[in-house]
Amino acid sequence: MDFRFDLIADYLPLFLRGTLITIEVSVLGILFGTILGLFIGLGKTTKNKYIRLPFVWYINFFRGTPLFLQILLVHFGVIPAFINDTNAFIALITALSLNSAAYIAEIFRAGIQSIDRGQMEAARSLGMNHKQAMRNVILPQAFKRMIPPLGNEFVVLIKDSSLGAIIAAPELMYWGRAMQGQYYRPWEPYLTTALIYLILTLTLSYVLEYVERKVKTE
Repeated sequence: MDFRFDLIADYLPLFLRGTLITIEVSVLGILFGTILGLFIGLGKTTKNKYIRLPFVWYINFFRGTPLFLQILLVHFGVIPAFINDTNAFIALITALSLNSAAYIAEIFRAGIQSIDRGQMEAARSLGMNHKQAMRNVILPQAFKRMIPPLGNEFVVLIKDSSLGAIIAAPELMYWGRAMQGQYYRPWEPYLTTALIYLILTLTLSYVLEYVERKVKTE
């Protein structure tokens, strides 16, 4: 196989630009998804079934439909409804955030419910209201148990960001496809793209493992 390193060198600035966009999109998706996921997870744990129902169906929809389809709906339907046009960058961040929020909500719900009920009762007996007990007692304990599944979701989100190529978001996979389309050679662009994704996900995995060990020792 005639592997052309010179073609990779020509496209390297574009791969680096795409990598930065991938990191930016993933970080924003994680940030917004975590905030929204915490809110949805708390909503799903409420005892009032009428309040809980919208959160349940939000999770059902985003976990039960393909992310590919969600990106298209957001890109061609949701974003134009707000800004009278579409924007691939904003659409990708929005779709990733909404999708990851559904999975993160379940992680938060499971983490919260894994804490013994006696912890809440003890906090309430000390004079805390429900909100204070949740913030100061339950969530700190639950968070330690949620680090591994949250880390897995963050890694998945980085890989899922590659679907942004279908709406021409200029992330890493977009430039891999662009190089393949220009030179009609699959190995150079796709192996380079795979290597960069591998570096990103392994780096994040090592960071999360370090955080997990650090939290366990505290």
